[in-house]
Amino acid sequence: MNKIPTTDFHMHSSFSGDSQAPMEDMIQSAVKKGLTHICFTEHIDKDFPTDHHIDFSVDTPAYLKTYRALSQKYSSQIRISFGIELGLQPHLKEFYTDYIRQYPFDYCIGSSHLVDGMDPYYKDFFEGRSEAAAYERYFTTILENLEAFSAMDSYGHLDYIVRYGPNQNRDYTYEKYADILEAILQKLIDRGIALECNTSGFRYGLDHPNPCEEILTRYRQMGGELLTLGSDAHSPEHVAFSYEKIGGLLRSCGFTHYTIFEERTPRFLPLPD
Repeated sequence: MNKIPTTDFHMHSSFSGDSQAPMEDMIQSAVKKGLTHICFTEHIDKDFPTDHHIDFSVDTPAYLKTYRALSQKYSSQIRISFGIELGLQPHLKEFYTDYIRQYPFDYCIGSSHLVDGMDPYYKDFFEGRSEAAAYERYFTTILENLEAFSAMDSYGHLDYIVRYGPNQNRDYTYEKYADILEAILQKLIDRGIALECNTSGFRYGLDHPNPCEEILTRYRQMGGELLTLGSDAHSPEHVAFSYEKIGGLLRSCGFTHYTIFEERTPRFLPLPD
């Protein structure tokens, strides 16, 4: 059995507003690292604050055209899927519902990047409130997003906010937020939405993925089986980041398989030891 998972279902290229990487460079990195299947999940964050000067719209026709050309070019070396990462906010339900119907996506991630119109990536989000209150509000908005919209295949980096907190995960525990986290996990299970294991947490120095192992374990205990896996790479060197850690980690959380999506349909693959 392979020592690392051979799929990466969360990556970005220059079609995302926060990446400079040519799509072909990302593909070549995946091939060199022995991956067999990847999925691009370019960012679309409608109504992202303009004061940060990042355009999180996607030229989706151009993205699709380039994807198709490169997918054919590399078809003998790697399978490439067409995905999207939706930056969720409750008022965007109709926009995203219409958007994903227009294109032949294999896989859609729903993610919470904004909290009340602010991105925790920026330090001003934490001004005037405690870290615990900021984390609590972030998790509350996930529930609000799930109430409004559930047409995604997986929920991305569930504790994304911990990457950017003043103390990151030093004072962060599952138990502190257990009530709201269990409500989120139950809603994912009830609606057939996968939970993503995002390895970029290691890249941010957290020593765990997003979400943390305690959330992954609890999701499995509650009956959750749909688990997607991705590096959240925005540059070639981060493709499959820390994948050597992930097989054993997820097995310790109770999983034997993980999930990929093709034409919006889940397929299970065995985890490496």
